Amino acid sequence: MAIDHDLEQDKEARGLVNELRILLGSHDIKLPSLGRDYGSPPLITLGNCNLATARALVAVLRRV
Repeated sequence: MAIDHDLEQDKEARGLVNELRILLGSHDIKLPSLGRDYGSPPLITLGNCNLATARALVAVLRRV
């Protein structure tokens, strides 16, 4: 059913937000607007960070 699929995607999106919050926090990075953007399909909001946070993200991603 479509409703079951939507609920599963919502659950996955919420889980990913939590995991991102934990993983970014382990690098002392906090995205103020990190969260689940409602709609279908679900989107994850990652924006609205300052320059210091953007630099930290770039540094972490370069190490990967």
